[in-house]
Amino acid sequence: MATIYREGDRGTVVKQIQKALKRSGFGVVDDGIWGPITTEAVTAFQKAMGLKNDGLAGPATLAKLGISTVTQAVTPSKNAQSVVYNGSGGSLNLKRSKRRIDYIVVHCTATPEGQWRTVEQIRSQHKAQGWNDIGYHYVVALDGRVFQGRDVDLAGAHVSGYNAHSIGVVYVGGLENDPKKTYQQLKAKDTRTPQQKQALLGLMTALKRLYPNAKIRGHRDFSPDKNGNGVVEPWEFIKECPSFDAKEEYKSI
Repeated sequence: MATIYREGDRGTVVKQIQKALKRSGFGVVDDGIWGPITTEAVTAFQKAMGLKNDGLAGPATLAKLGISTVTQAVTPSKNAQSVVYNGSGGSLNLKRSKRRIDYIVVHCTATPEGQWRTVEQIRSQHKAQGWNDIGYHYVVALDGRVFQGRDVDLAGAHVSGYNAHSIGVVYVGGLENDPKKTYQQLKAKDTRTPQQKQALLGLMTALKRLYPNAKIRGHRDFSPDKNGNGVVEPWEFIKECPSFDAKEEYKSI
């Protein structure tokens, strides 16, 4: 059964709803607490979108706001063993890894914008490099579908030195598409489609339910802090992957 959010609710998803309302021009405070002002904003948004203006955020309203619906498969608990991710491309059961998970790491496939890559293509590429399996645990396709990669009980092969205690998520893309340039000349670019952005947000939310203490980071955030100031700055990035600031984008989850 899909979750419906309403006045009185609190938490991460409520904050996402409020942020989406603000982006759409409806004034609310994104404090994660649903009060009368949020209800008024939701109702106004629904009227503008031609939806049933009941002030409740169900699947249709969430979809218009660009928020994936994530429902928990068990009674809400920080020790949940699985959650169900419900995205526009279908459902996927996400089981809790037996490993300790400290990080959820976001990657890109470093392929040109609009160029498709399937799980099997990535798996074949990684096996050709001598790996046992695909290096990532989840793959987000151009159309927003989320696919299972390597079993989460097994350490991935996606961020050197951190694989044992992390989950690897990759979206297809991450490079500009310029036929006048060689592959080596292509520059990093946030190529995520609207469907991928929605899917990644929903997937990050679901994974945080499974691993509430894990930190969400982009691959580039694991670059060495060369000047020792405690912050990995752009000039210190070994690579641009995932071509956007995942740490900042998902900090409210």
